Amino acid sequence: MTARGIITGADGLERCAWHANLEDYQRYHDEEWGRPMANDIRLFEKICLEGFQSGLSWLTILRKREAFRAAFAGFDFDVVAKFGDADIERCLADPGIVRHRGKIVSTVNNAKRAQELRSEFGTLARYFWSHEPGANERPKVVTYEAIAANPTTPTSLSISKDLKKRGWTFVGPTTVYAFMQAMGLVNDHIEGCYFRAKVEQLRASFARP
Repeated sequence: MTARGIITGADGLERCAWHANLEDYQRYHDEEWGRPMANDIRLFEKICLEGFQSGLSWLTILRKREAFRAAFAGFDFDVVAKFGDADIERCLADPGIVRHRGKIVSTVNNAKRAQELRSEFGTLARYFWSHEPGANERPKVVTYEAIAANPTTPTSLSISKDLKKRGWTFVGPTTVYAFMQAMGLVNDHIEGCYFRAKVEQLRASFARP
């Protein structure tokens, strides 16, 4: 990694360095991370997986994502909300996922809370995108140093506080900001990353819910 947080890939393109040129991690960086998302299932999946990631690396979770999807009914929160004790024990016995009882129980709880949020706002997307930060909260230049120094933001603190008030769990402000970065509520591809401009274009054309 260079001092400015950029790494050059085998294809000659410069990218954010955090994927370390690992094939699956690079694909996630190029094809998913930071692209604006309005699909409720994917939004629910991501905020749950960010909760599972707490204390671990995102690469660990990414490589287990298909197993998580199988365990949690594709993160269809209407299905997960009906999970009972037998489903929790099944997940605890599943070697393909992170077998943390608190985080598994949290996912079931959050599925119920997601249903409540949808009832109030129409979609999860409408709720989350209503919190999109303004330009006043964003750095003038998105550098590695700026991102590293700000693992939380006023908006992630606000969303975290509101979600906790609504009964969500494992949604601390650092977890919420990682969710915001991944789902395109902000563009934290750093200056010099080939994909920053692509994500900016997608955000510009994205129809906010």
